[in-house]
Amino acid sequence: MAWLRSALFLFLFFIGSVVAVLLALPAALIGRGPLLHLTFGWARWHRLCARYVLGIRTRIEGAPPQGPALVASKHQSMFETVEMLLLLDEPAVVLKRQLADIPGWGRVARSYGVIPVDREGGAGALRHMLRAARKSVADGRPILIFPEGTRVHPGEQPALQPGFAGLYSALRLPVVPVALDSGMLWPRRSFVKRPGVITIRFGEPIPPGLPRAEIEEKVRHAINSLDRAS
Repeated sequence: MAWLRSALFLFLFFIGSVVAVLLALPAALIGRGPLLHLTFGWARWHRLCARYVLGIRTRIEGAPPQGPALVASKHQSMFETVEMLLLLDEPAVVLKRQLADIPGWGRVARSYGVIPVDREGGAGALRHMLRAARKSVADGRPILIFPEGTRVHPGEQPALQPGFAGLYSALRLPVVPVALDSGMLWPRRSFVKRPGVITIRFGEPIPPGLPRAEIEEKVRHAINSLDRAS
């Protein structure tokens, strides 16, 4: 049954994503309003498919930030990359450049205002990321980053990628850490998803200006606070 639910979810969400991208390409030429409407409509479609096809619901603990902040989230599945679009106020999402280069989808994502990062690009790539992040902050948007750099299995607690410390130091924004346990129902690299409740916990804001070692330790501890497999 879980396999059939997962197959139906994939089919429905794929169809919805294709329609959203095809509509978003001309919408991006019209203006930002229509593009945002389609983006959040796509995210709501994902939520509906997860809830009524997979049987996955979300429990929110703590308060999502209002206005500019650096939101540092645990990353265990694709679920949170889409769900966060609805929980935050038009977040600018830091993601791998390869994702922003996907034909069609990548163009829409760049029009929305994602922040592509080239992990092999060195100092030049970091400067580009900082310019894009500063523009998003100036527009009043929060910055969403997955500081571990990739999806991990429950129980895995890798070191944070250096891009997080660079953004924290340059933007001088409070950090809101986010813990979650999506990998318990939506395992990394697994086709089958299981029904249940995914908890997303927004921690207390951490002030700007802390030394790198201290902010990394605080964030690493906070985003792993729901890690039941550790």
